[in-house]
Amino acid sequence: MITHTGEKPFSCSVCKKRFGLNSILKKHMLTHRGEKRFSCSRCDKRFGNGYNLKKHMRTHTGEKPFSCSVCKQSFSENGSLKKHMRFHTGEKPFSCSECDKAFSVREYLKTHMRTHSGEKPFSCSVCEKSFSHSGALKSHMAVHSGEKPFSCSVCKKSFTQSVYLKSHMRIHTGDKPFSCSECDKRFGQKEHLKRHMRTHTGEKPFSCLLCDKRFGNGYNLKTHMRTHTGDKPFSCSVCDKRFGVKSTLKKHMLTHTWEKPQLNL
Repeated sequence: MITHTGEKPFSCSVCKKRFGLNSILKKHMLTHRGEKRFSCSRCDKRFGNGYNLKKHMRTHTGEKPFSCSVCKQSFSENGSLKKHMRFHTGEKPFSCSECDKAFSVREYLKTHMRTHSGEKPFSCSVCEKSFSHSGALKSHMAVHSGEKPFSCSVCKKSFTQSVYLKSHMRIHTGDKPFSCSECDKRFGQKEHLKRHMRTHTGEKPFSCLLCDKRFGNGYNLKTHMRTHTGDKPFSCSVCDKRFGVKSTLKKHMLTHTWEKPQLNL
């Protein structure tokens, strides 16, 4: 009846965790004693209980007995299936205490919290640059190795991450999944939508360090900075005249290509 009532009369004397059955409490106590009586027959790993050994054996056999009822994807552990199901249901039970963001997996929340704390526990062994999550470090390492394993099937351009390839492919397909909630404009990249939204909100997060001007995107700030530095990276291929803005160079090129009309006297 305990399984129906939810009653848990057996408590651990060490961590006070409670259990519905005395036999489960006994197994739990092994985690405190460090006793590992169950050994794997294929490798040298040992476990405190038979259940954990059974889960481990699936890493050798490849068995995935837990399958998703929606997309049929299979998993080796029931816990992994439960996490996966949240992607279908949209459930996000793990919420941030600092902002209004919520996550479907506890590990995602843990990674997100580092954006508030500034913690970067993953550091590069080459340049000592630090990152908040292991995926970012892995992607960064490609900068040193030069490895670009994800290549475009259309133009053969290669990328360090699959997410960059996915974003690039929209150039070929014309897919624009990110739509503006204020107007009917659509964008192929989330960052482009974010930049566009500032035209509606008037937000200008990029400020000049030399004067009080502010800009809606980093590119406009970069262009503006040339008015202070005098940098003119765009040069005319005909007369070698230089410009600080590419659009100004394009206008200038018309002075070379424009033909004056001939007057018939």
